[in-house]
Amino acid sequence: MSQEMTCLGFQSNDTKPVKFTLPIPAVSGRDLLIKIDAIAVNPVDTKVKSGIQGQLESPKIIGWDASGTVIAAGDDCELIKVGDKVFYAGDISRPGCYASHHVVDERIVGFAPKSLSAVQAAAMPLTSITAWEALFSRMRIHPNIDKGKTLLIVGAAGGVGSIAIQLAKQIAELNVVATASRDESITWCRELGADYVINHYQLNTDYASLGINPPDYILCLGDTDTYFEQLAELIAPQGLICYVVTSQKNHNIDLLKTKSAGIVWEFMFTRPMYETADMTAQHQLLNRIAEMLDDEMLRCTMQQNLGPMSEETITQAHQMLVSGKTLGKISLEAIDTE
Repeated sequence: MSQEMTCLGFQSNDTKPVKFTLPIPAVSGRDLLIKIDAIAVNPVDTKVKSGIQGQLESPKIIGWDASGTVIAAGDDCELIKVGDKVFYAGDISRPGCYASHHVVDERIVGFAPKSLSAVQAAAMPLTSITAWEALFSRMRIHPNIDKGKTLLIVGAAGGVGSIAIQLAKQIAELNVVATASRDESITWCRELGADYVINHYQLNTDYASLGINPPDYILCLGDTDTYFEQLAELIAPQGLICYVVTSQKNHNIDLLKTKSAGIVWEFMFTRPMYETADMTAQHQLLNRIAEMLDDEMLRCTMQQNLGPMSEETITQAHQMLVSGKTLGKISLEAIDTE
């Protein structure tokens, strides 16, 4: 095996990625060394890139969605072994997966779905973890208790929304109201199982026109600042709103007081960043996602494969993400190591 890995990294927030090599790291403890077969891109990638200030001496490797093969395992590993095909999102506090090899803690790695290709599998981890945790960990939706309640998903045609619609229908049997504004995104949400699709540019008016009860749960995948007051008005008494996008403004949470409604945040990197006691929950939920994909209970949300990772394809993928008009997920194949 070559002793070097090929990487793509950023030295500033306004440059294309640069290709370079690093020594392949040794692994210990519960870390795995993965040979990357494919990756997918997410909005967090472009946000981390935009946060790079000045010119870095060493390029920063980003990217947190991958599938691959385990080629080494630390002495304390007990969940995953060498040779296993895996998929995972990783840890934002460690280097990302825009590379030929990657090191990741086994507790946040799942066995790859057998029915999917590598590029399809790479599209699923980050969005699946985010959607699952938002619904079942943060808003504490219980399938046996909350069946038939209503969930509003703002910005439902993207990566997380595409999974959240399916999980809400397949596991929790909720009534799902999705928001989308373009013909193709409206069609996509309906195909995934949304009961209603309304326009987020006229959110409250369109919701009122449905003639249904206020949403018991709201998952806001759009800009928090844009929707805060609208969602405070929409949410049902004793309901819960889950946000995923960092707020840039101060908001009046007293708007929720008379409804006894609550706000929760979902950040899928919390468990690995803080090494929480329940960190292995991400291993378990990824395995559940893989089973649901193999059983055709869930639909893979990869919509585009841009080919092997390169300076050009990574730049193209980021431009597509920033446009805000992508459906589902964008994947890329393994980097060319020549």
